[in-house]
Amino acid sequence: IMIPLQVILIPVYQVVASLGLVNTLWGMIIPAAATPTGVFLLRQYMLTIPDELIEAARVDGSGEFRTFWQIILPLSAPALAVVAIFSIMWRWSDFLWPLVVAQSEAVYTLPVALARFNAELTVPFNLILAMGVVSTIPVLILFLIFQKQIATGIANTGIK
Repeated sequence: IMIPLQVILIPVYQVVASLGLVNTLWGMIIPAAATPTGVFLLRQYMLTIPDELIEAARVDGSGEFRTFWQIILPLSAPALAVVAIFSIMWRWSDFLWPLVVAQSEAVYTLPVALARFNAELTVPFNLILAMGVVSTIPVLILFLIFQKQIATGIANTGIK
């Protein structure tokens, strides 16, 4: 389930480059949206949705896309929230992918900027440590805000 970035780095980079997303924020965001872990969590959650709801939609004349869009997707909101929150939390501190995709300082993420700041001749450890603490604050706030959704989404995933 957990596929490390190092395994898929070159193919994903080739796709991002062919789409013209190198050196853009979208080039860092889009590949992080569809991870195997997220797909697995959503699949497990969607398996818990009763088949009777889908059958009732078919009886009412709903097509597959409409059933997915109007019934399954709204019922999957907790799992979608968990996948979104986990994606943000995991990618916030990611170093390798932004280092490969970002070529200008305007699109560097905090870990890449910290590493570049650390690569100077004199290393101001007090500033680097302060920047490290500040970089964890948004993720901590995000977790505290969505703590209930995370717990609910994880608890309900895979229960039938």
